[in-house]
This record gives sequence, structure tokens and C-alpha cells, in this order.
Amino acid sequence: MPDSAPTDLHNWAGNIRFSPSRFERPATLDEAREIVAAAPRLRVLGSGHSFNAIADTDAVMLSLAGIEPEANINILNDTVRVSGWITYAALSAAVHRAGFALHNMASLPHISVAGSIATGTHGSGDRSGNLATAVAAIEFIGPDGELRTVRRGDADFAGSVVHLGSLGVVHTVTLDLVPAFEMRQYVYDDLPFDAAVANFDELTASAYSTSMFTSWGAAPTFQFWVKQRTADQTHPFPRANWFGAPLAPGPRHPIPGVDPAACTVQQGQTGPWHERLPHFKFEFTPSVGEELQSEYLIDRIDAPAALEALARLGDRLAAVTQINEVRTMASDDLWLSPAYGRDTVGLHFTWVREYDAVRPVMAAVEAALEPFSARPHWGKLFSMPIEEVRSRYARMGDFEKLRERIDPEEKFANGFTAEVFGGGAR
Repeated sequence: MPDSAPTDLHNWAGNIRFSPSRFERPATLDEAREIVAAAPRLRVLGSGHSFNAIADTDAVMLSLAGIEPEANINILNDTVRVSGWITYAALSAAVHRAGFALHNMASLPHISVAGSIATGTHGSGDRSGNLATAVAAIEFIGPDGELRTVRRGDADFAGSVVHLGSLGVVHTVTLDLVPAFEMRQYVYDDLPFDAAVANFDELTASAYSTSMFTSWGAAPTFQFWVKQRTADQTHPFPRANWFGAPLAPGPRHPIPGVDPAACTVQQGQTGPWHERLPHFKFEFTPSVGEELQSEYLIDRIDAPAALEALARLGDRLAAVTQINEVRTMASDDLWLSPAYGRDTVGLHFTWVREYDAVRPVMAAVEAALEPFSARPHWGKLFSMPIEEVRSRYARMGDFEKLRERIDPEEKFANGFTAEVFGGGAR
């Protein structure tokens, strides 16, 4: 069971080098429970798609990837109980075969279910909550190695779903399902910036899921992606021109000039939900990690003003930005969710992989967004003072009390959580 720490253990992008004292990859649940119970401190490594030190530790690092994942569908109550470490690619394929769908997916299907939920990760859609809002129950391995399940309706539920890895090791997650559906997607080129700002609500409400992409610069335009359920005829597509943006004559990658072969099928070709909702195909690795990422989530009523504030940084952003994505999500009641209490717009930055060049621009973005109480994505890079981050979560104090009750010895703490919540493992 025990392994010495691998000599080259890092996150997907390679900007974080992990340095645990021991790396564990159990083959069974019982082995995992024994490791958790025995470890003085422990963090879980999922798919490694975080860009900060949220998963890092100088103690025990645990990966459950050695245990065969399961996905058990309950057709009586339209749910699926899945291993936390399963990827959305594997999960969605199994769900679709059974005639069901998830309500939402992130742009990358390669990420793990548990890690996505723990950090409040999301897809896009005015009426769709983030991935964590599909959780009906979550089962943890607690600090004593015992299993503990929290279900929707329990007093601790809203505080336990988005948990930053601080309440235990996720063994299983039960997710709500909906009937399978088909989709098609279209891409529009060169949506004028002024048109995007003036018609933001109409644009994002035009389909089940939408995304706007820009590389900024002095005169920014957007590439506009529309993901439409085929049964929805409220806004019939395609249109030859959409607020001044022409329909793309061929497939597109979000980053200009990049081969779109890895992207999900466009140009209105109908297909199943799980092959259209993500931006990238399951069978492709969309990049080799040559990037850094940040994301800031704001109240959607502030989106036009926030975009105008970012446009004033256009040339600085263009120098270090591969692409910026703008997407929406519905409000939720999960205490540490970046969409807690407000319909939300995510401003996602894929930077070049040069942190020294990115950092001052990232700080300028945070300053520009400061009037809008932006919440940084928990799994991506940010530099704003942690007290500012904490102040933007009304239930932060309640979560700290929950954490103290569940993990009084701070077994699941690390340097990142010590900064966010205080306590040990600094």
C-alpha cells in the first residue's frame, strides 16, 4: 500500500510541484479507510486540473485512482451514485447509455466529479446551476476512517457540497439525472464588443448553454458559441447574422489559429448531450498544459460594467491571454459556491504559462473587478487578499464551525486551507 512520494508529482499544467512526505494509491476502499485513519494529515489528489496549491501537502497525499470506479443508476428516483474519482467523460457515457443525462457539464470532460464539486466548478447556462447543484448526497471517509453520508435536506448539506477538500475524502457522490436529450451547436465569429455588452442578457438567454471567447486587445470582438437543445425552438438557429456576428463557415477552436479537431462537433450537427455540452471531445487532450488559469465570478447584473472595465485593460490582457471565456450560471444556496446567492457570470482567463508576466496583469484584473465583489474560482490562480475573498461568502463563518466539528484535529488541512480558514498546516 504505502509508496514513497514520486519524484515528479505535479498538477496537469505543471506549475505546481507536489511534495508530500508519502504518496498512497490504495486498491480498495478498506485500504483507503485505513490510510485516512492512520494519517496525521492528508490531502486528496484528483485529476490535477487545479492551478493553485489546493491539493498540495507536505504530509500524506492520497489518490483513489487505483480503485475501479463505479456508476450505479437508480431509475426509480433518477439518480446515479458514482465513485468520486470518476471523470465526467466516463460518467456521462454510462449515464447516456441508460437513457439519462446530467443537467450540466464543464468545458473539459476529463476532470473528476469529486474535485469539480468540491471547488464549485461549472459549465454554462442561464438556468443551469453549477455541477455541485446536481448533488443529492455525498459520502465522505471521515478523519477516523469511517464513512459518513450527507443528504439533501440534512442540516449540514449546503455546507458540505463545496468543501475544498476540508471535510473528508469523497468516496461516492449521488447526482440528479434528467432524461437524455440531443443538442446542436453553432459558432458565430467577430461579435462586436459593444453589441455583446448591450445585448448580454438576450445573447446568454438564447440557448441552453452559451460561451463568449475573446483575446482582448485594443478592439476586442467575441467568438460566440451557442449550444441548443434540439427540442427548444424558442430561439431558432442558425441565423446568418447574430447581432452583427456572422455564422462561422467551419469548425472553430476557442483559441484563434488552433486546430479545432479536439472540439466537440459544431455547425448544427445534432448529437447527444454529452458530445455537445463540453467544448472538447472525450478522446482528445485539449492541450498539453501549457497554460495558467484564473476565473472571477460576479453577479450577472454587473456583467456589462465588468466587461467594460476589462476592455480598458485590453492591450495588457492581450499580451498574456490565450483566451478569455465569459459564461453564466444560475444562483445556488451552497455555502462556498462561487454562485452562492446570485445569478453569476464567470470571467475565465487562460493565460500564457509565464507566471511572472501574468501576475501583474492578474492583479490589474482583480483591481478592475473589485467594485463587483468578484469571487475567485477556488481551484485557479488569484492574488487578492484572502480577507477580501472570505468577506464575499456570507456563510464562511458557518462553514468554519462545520469544519471544526467534522475535523477538529484538522487532518484534512493544508497550506491553502490554512490561508482561507485559518488554523494549522500553514
